[in-house]
Amino acid sequence: MRLSFGQQMQMAQKQVLAPRMIQSMEILQLPILALQERIEQEMEDNPVLDKAELSDESTEVDEDAYNSDAPTESEKELVVRDDTNNEDDFERLLNMSDNLPDEYEERSRPSRGQMEAESDRHHDAMANMVSRPESLLDYLDHQLSWFDLDEPLRKMCERIIYNLDTNGYLKSPLEELIPPAPTDINGDAQSWRAEQLKIAESALAIVQRLDPPGIGARNLKECLLLQLTSGLLFYEELQVLIEDHLEDLENNRLPLIAKKTGFSIETIQEAWEDLRTLKPKPGAEFNETFAPSVTPDVYVDRKDEGGYEVRLEDTQLPSLYISNTYRNLLQDPNTNAETREYIKRKVNSAQWIIEAIEQRRSTLTKVSQAIVDHQTSFLDNGPEHIEPLKMQQIADKVGVHVTTVSRAVDDKWMQTPRGIFPLKRFFVGGTTSADGEEVAWDKVRLKLQEIVDNEDKTKPLSDDALVDELAKAGITVARRTVTKYRKAMDIPSSRQRRDWSKEK
Repeated sequence: MRLSFGQQMQMAQKQVLAPRMIQSMEILQLPILALQERIEQEMEDNPVLDKAELSDESTEVDEDAYNSDAPTESEKELVVRDDTNNEDDFERLLNMSDNLPDEYEERSRPSRGQMEAESDRHHDAMANMVSRPESLLDYLDHQLSWFDLDEPLRKMCERIIYNLDTNGYLKSPLEELIPPAPTDINGDAQSWRAEQLKIAESALAIVQRLDPPGIGARNLKECLLLQLTSGLLFYEELQVLIEDHLEDLENNRLPLIAKKTGFSIETIQEAWEDLRTLKPKPGAEFNETFAPSVTPDVYVDRKDEGGYEVRLEDTQLPSLYISNTYRNLLQDPNTNAETREYIKRKVNSAQWIIEAIEQRRSTLTKVSQAIVDHQTSFLDNGPEHIEPLKMQQIADKVGVHVTTVSRAVDDKWMQTPRGIFPLKRFFVGGTTSADGEEVAWDKVRLKLQEIVDNEDKTKPLSDDALVDELAKAGITVARRTVTKYRKAMDIPSSRQRRDWSKEK
């Protein structure tokens, strides 16, 4: 092999995305709220961009001032091309000011009515903010303050509380919670640790007395036992079941439990019902479970003549245009070359973002309408009538690449007459029925749930039997598919679904 240094030329083909294409894809992928933030950020970074504020119908706004600030149609048509040197576009930009009214002023100065309306909106938003819910640590700390404890015991209680996981369990051994032995300890260090371990055990007993019941447990068995009270009807039976037969209960081995304990099947089932009222994760209720608010990007309206029509919820997006101030600067012969070049770059950037927003509006409308046209049965009759749909089908119908469809529906929501759904919800795979018709997987899952709900619980259907029942309904699937869906739908196995109380 020969090694040498030198220069050589070669030809190669490679695909490079233009900056404008990258920005268009980024804008397309943004949901409505993120797009609003992006526009605000672009306006902060680019002084050339300006917007026409929309008046609130519920607020009185100086209409004359508002109309004088609104961009004219000729301004909205401003296009700065990225080919050549943009000389024609900038010449048109300079000449545009001749057609503007004399009272045309700086857009950035809002009217008094607009400022008052914006102040009211901010005030309402602050007043409606959800307060931070009380955490598990706060709740336990508050209860701990009721106890009259000496300082070492209180510190150990606090250490245990702050080592609980989100479900309220203590996963760390008590030995690990003991602080290091002080250097000036008097006596044997081992005796000191033994004393500290006793303090830790006492502290754990105190924490386990706090509310909610079961807090501070080190495993599921201890958690359930901590929640038992002597007033329960099946107190003794529950103790036995929890201590020795949790796994048998999980697998519905009631005859085996009856044989080992001497309890009747009826007693075991009644005790089991009480056991289900206990909380295996006592601290989970303090976890933040607030779902983030969803703002639909697309709304679906029923047309009078039948069918559905989509509309974008982008009325709150400002109408962007190029500020008249910078057009005047370009027209001013006293503007130096460096400033003129800076304004040109900013105008080009502003035009890119305006075009990208308009392209997003057009693409999202076309993609959403194509989805609605395909899923009309879903909107008419409900989710069980959803049709199989792939992104490639929508891409072919709209005339774009499949990745464009993927970006258009990403993190977007659609408000329909049947509720609000993510756009990705309408894309589902499917299988082929016995008569050759494509059936969506959602239909398969719904049919599977229906079969399980109507089966004889004394002889529940195995997965093989479920395959046969689906085949009778014209749906051909493999056994592994049934098992996969059954587990995904939290449907227990046939053994776990068996009702032993109906056994003769």
